Amino acid sequence: MEFTVIDYSIFALLLLLSSAIGLFYALSGDRQRTMQEFLLANRSMGFLPVTLSLLATFQSAVAILGAPAEIYHFGTEYWFLGCSYFLGLLIPAHIFIPVFYRLRITSAYEYLELRFNKTVRIFGTITFIFQMVIYMGVVLYAPALALNAVTGFDLWSAVLTMGLVCTLYTTLGGLKAVIWTDVFQTLVMFAGQLAVIVVGAQRVGGMARVWHLAEQEGKISGIDLNPDPFERHTFWTLAVGGVFMMLSLYGVNQAQVQRYLSSRSEREARLSCYAVFPCQQIVLCLSCLTGLVMFVYDREHTLAAGNRPKSSDQLVLYFVMDVLKDLPGLPGLFVACLFSGCLSTISSAFNSLATVTMEDLVRPHCPRLSEAQATLLSKLLALGYGLLCLGMAYVSSMLGPVLQAAISIFGMVGGPLLGLFCLGMFFPCANPTGAVVGLLAGLAMAFWVGIGSLMRSMGAAAGTPPPNSTVLPTTGNLTTVLATTLLAPTEAPKSPTGLQKFYSLSYMWYSAHNSTTVIVVGLLVSLLTGPTPAASVDPRTIYPVLPQLLCCLPQKYRQKLCCGVGFPDQNADAVDAVLKTNGVPNGLPLPGPGQQEQEEGQGYIRAAGAPAYAVQETSF
Repeated sequence: MEFTVIDYSIFALLLLLSSAIGLFYALSGDRQRTMQEFLLANRSMGFLPVTLSLLATFQSAVAILGAPAEIYHFGTEYWFLGCSYFLGLLIPAHIFIPVFYRLRITSAYEYLELRFNKTVRIFGTITFIFQMVIYMGVVLYAPALALNAVTGFDLWSAVLTMGLVCTLYTTLGGLKAVIWTDVFQTLVMFAGQLAVIVVGAQRVGGMARVWHLAEQEGKISGIDLNPDPFERHTFWTLAVGGVFMMLSLYGVNQAQVQRYLSSRSEREARLSCYAVFPCQQIVLCLSCLTGLVMFVYDREHTLAAGNRPKSSDQLVLYFVMDVLKDLPGLPGLFVACLFSGCLSTISSAFNSLATVTMEDLVRPHCPRLSEAQATLLSKLLALGYGLLCLGMAYVSSMLGPVLQAAISIFGMVGGPLLGLFCLGMFFPCANPTGAVVGLLAGLAMAFWVGIGSLMRSMGAAAGTPPPNSTVLPTTGNLTTVLATTLLAPTEAPKSPTGLQKFYSLSYMWYSAHNSTTVIVVGLLVSLLTGPTPAASVDPRTIYPVLPQLLCCLPQKYRQKLCCGVGFPDQNADAVDAVLKTNGVPNGLPLPGPGQQEQEEGQGYIRAAGAPAYAVQETSF
């Protein structure tokens, strides 16, 4: 299974074009000389490139390897995850995007200071940095390791090449280069997966025969309406639990929020969120069809015992190298597809980490930094995180069995952060103390259940692994918060009881369970320590979700649900027009007529008058 010169050439072309895009945006336009251009692409992006960048950000190489292997082992039940995409993208479009965009912030965690205080902002920022630093090392190392095992492709050459190329174009070209390379890399991912499906299906007699044989073997799953949250995959765990997972990714994750904020208008940001829906469905379909083709091909072209994959993360690569071995260039295209997933994910991690570090940790303590100094420091932070990613990849190589726990951490942190933002946005009575205690309680609950599940799985490793285990293994799908458990089908063991039962909670409910913990604990602590007075709450930071959900109640009761906070009804389009201006300040009120003061050298627009709050009740 050796690569040819053509395969290496295609792979090299991917890296060359990705670097060229970064250099182009480093040398064109304003040459990344301002914070607005480097971190937010001058708020000038259209919805189509933002859409493809949103799609690519968490469509990692581990996802490309993980989802087809899930279908190969367990059938098409996983396909019902697509049902969660509707609400999982509609809610961000109508709730999170309007609030974030109208506040004109750069970091999502600036919202937490506007809503609560600086302490909550710091807690949220540090949690996010911890999550992403671990994530980016694993997502760089894991696919390179699988590729090395199957093709003999040098492990550290792959890791260093991807890490350095990604660091180069992220540091030089800023967010605009990251978004446009994401567009290019998304097209490469589609091409690679389509090539595998078309050639593989043709080798076994066409897609109709693939479906027929998969159905005969019981791989085409029906709708399982079992409401048991301890069942690994049912319709409810995937379609409902998946909504919370999607919200943690597309609603409040800095990497995605930054792309919404780079849009030239709020309308374009919402359109990008809408457009991700069909794109996500296409990606899911490609992954599921790849898994089915793999299953049928394996039944008819069984590999020799010595050539069988040793782990599930190698399964797709063995299939690809076998089915495409007579077609020079196509194995290289799939490897380019795999590395595109890796590059798009870690470049987003570098850029978002540089943004939150600069905006949440550096700038508040160094307010006298000039625009040029701040921009240079942001580029150095992106460079530093790129080098740190290489270091984390090396650490990942030394972790061994602990690597599984390191991957699990990414999925554990998303739910509590979602709960923190929902607590602030939906409940005006929540106070800073409740927010901090709620976040800590949510993280404690997440690590308790996650690590308990991991230990339970490791304890059973010598025997039969539990099929409903919610532990997130090294072969999991990082797109769904490292969600796919790729274990061989086994007979069901005896039903666990007590804490063992608690630890077998389906991983798809993790985000819902942990975010709910944050909200419940946060509200209880807020009520015990004294709710936030209505006069102290900035209406721009609140979305009146309860009054809208309970719209049948009389107006006076709906107003009580708002805890005394008023929501002026203003024209969103007029606000949107104002927000098209580049270089607006972070979190400052909208300028009033005749009250604008241009700050020299910054391009900021400040308002001399009282804040003109811009929140409008947005209906579904």
